[in-house]
Amino acid sequence: MLIEHTSLARTASAILEGAGAPRAHADAVAHHLVEANLKGHDSHGVGMIPSYVKGMVDKQVDPNRHAKIIKDNNAIVSVDGGTGLGRIVGFEAMDIGIERTKNFGIGCVALGNAAHLGRIGAFAEYCADQGLVSMHYVNVVGHDPMVVAFGGRDRRFITNPYCCAVPRPNGEHVVLDMATTTVAAGKVRVAHMKGTAVPSQSLVDENGLETTDPGVIFGSNPTGAMQPFGGHKGYGLMVICELLGGALGGVFTMQPEHPRRGATLNNMLSIMIDPEAVGDLASFDQEVGAMMDYIYASTPAEGVDHVRLPGDPEKESAATRMANGIEIDPNSWNSVLNSAEHAGLDRDSIAALAHLLDD
Repeated sequence: MLIEHTSLARTASAILEGAGAPRAHADAVAHHLVEANLKGHDSHGVGMIPSYVKGMVDKQVDPNRHAKIIKDNNAIVSVDGGTGLGRIVGFEAMDIGIERTKNFGIGCVALGNAAHLGRIGAFAEYCADQGLVSMHYVNVVGHDPMVVAFGGRDRRFITNPYCCAVPRPNGEHVVLDMATTTVAAGKVRVAHMKGTAVPSQSLVDENGLETTDPGVIFGSNPTGAMQPFGGHKGYGLMVICELLGGALGGVFTMQPEHPRRGATLNNMLSIMIDPEAVGDLASFDQEVGAMMDYIYASTPAEGVDHVRLPGDPEKESAATRMANGIEIDPNSWNSVLNSAEHAGLDRDSIAALAHLLDD
């Protein structure tokens, strides 16, 4: 089914508010989720609502919490998310980092114990809108691991995203945003809901053998695991995200001494740089633009319409989905409506808020 994006945001906000989030927080998180759908990252879109509702109803996520500075060392700040909604405490942490970077030329924010942050690219884009380069190392904790170490067969990690953005004066920022697994866990969940296979080299079964069946992760008997992308290279970046985002950013890694109560929590180490503090801003912008033009001028390979830069697929997806609606598979939509009931809301009333474009 196709749903108009603004009505989908209203629907999401109503469910989140019903589960206990203040109206302003519910609106912000809903728009954050729908933006992920618009940009083609359905893994981090409204399909996460059931998890968010469960976290709030089970009192594992505190929707009223704000970011709290726990250590202040001028350009370096440590922030406790207090299991607050990731969109809320995450952007508050970015505001702190942006302010320090404007003052010192560089800033570093260690955010710990935040509920699911969602699409990390949104935080990098927020920094880029302020003219800042930013790098974000994230680990995922709070529930059982899902990803094997390279060469292993038992789970040791979750998806540990890495993100980096280079700002452009026209707002067309270059944004690399990726899980360090071949696909994000949410994409495996979406494939399971749709009854489709995942790409090759994404999953292994209980014997460590490759499979494309998402049921080994999200089926009734999940005995498989996800894989790092790119063999030992992606695995290496996954380890770095665990150690910098987790051990340094939140002092909370996936090692088994820490609790795993079922909620998805994130720790994130964000490093921000003001290009103007490094050198001549006009020269930087000119050089970045010239390199981008050089890349875009590449002759496309057979079957490719044109060469893209990181962030371009998201822009293209957003333009298409804003015009034509966001596709939600029936199983995922049913799960969202079930979460409304879990929040104590009337299922039919919530469903009526969504404007279906393919009725």
